[in-house]
Amino acid sequence: MEKNEVIAIIPARGGSKGVPKKNIKPLNNKPLIAYSIEHALATEKVDKVIVSTDCDEIAQVSLQYGAEVIKRPEDISGDFASSEDALIHTVQELEANGVKASHVVFLQCTSPIRKNSDVADCLELVLSGNFDSALSVVENHKFLWRTDENGLATPVNYDPHNRKMRQEIHEYQENGSIYIMKTEDLLSTKCRLNGKVGVHIMEEETGYEIDTPVDFKIIEELMSNK
Repeated sequence: MEKNEVIAIIPARGGSKGVPKKNIKPLNNKPLIAYSIEHALATEKVDKVIVSTDCDEIAQVSLQYGAEVIKRPEDISGDFASSEDALIHTVQELEANGVKASHVVFLQCTSPIRKNSDVADCLELVLSGNFDSALSVVENHKFLWRTDENGLATPVNYDPHNRKMRQEIHEYQENGSIYIMKTEDLLSTKCRLNGKVGVHIMEEETGYEIDTPVDFKIIEELMSNK
């Protein structure tokens, strides 16, 4: 008999051009991926924590920290494979083994600065029925511009003739940390965000993601200060 569950999925492929084996590189004496695994395990309404990876070493570390592992096929592990590919593959593998996920909690291990409550609060936005999907964000108070093909610049979020105070700009930027979705929507649209989308606002320092060796140093400092 199928069991309907809330599944946390952490995609973590082995290839990384910026930082080799980034997902298990030590961050303040703990593998980077361990933070996301621990945040998911600490979330009461998450029933299962899965790491999707093509790398045996990442799989071993993930198991040590309490996650289950689903091996990701090579054809969805390259530089151009999307996170949605990994999420859908994981859901389908689980269903083949009798586990039906009602909701997916997608955590990116390159965003390790979270509180346990962040995952729970973001998840509750969707479980409450108020939203169909949700994501974590940070507040943005910057004045944004864009240019066209001719290099002509136009303002995006303010009028230069009626310049606002910085704190009057109320916009949000994805911080890449948490995404919540209904499984049926993920499978039907192949997109992580659908329908009525809610936002969970996180602290400013959570906007830093790890892509380079410098990012590791910045986040180590931020985490040490907290």
